[in-house]
Amino acid sequence: MRILSKPQLKELVLYSPQHVARLEKAGLFPKRVQLGPNRVGWVEDEVLDWLQTRMEGREEA
Repeated sequence: MRILSKPQLKELVLYSPQHVARLEKAGLFPKRVQLGPNRVGWVEDEVLDWLQTRMEGREEA
């Protein structure tokens, strides 16, 4: 399992941290993992699955 940092996440999804937080709060993006008091990350496989779902939706449109 690999954990993505904020900069790594931004490279993958191209969203601002604020938009990612809004999507998380709405249940539309994988939840972050609290790694320490001032450190969070995202499970890479969950983010890649989320991206794959977006790509599949594009094909159906």
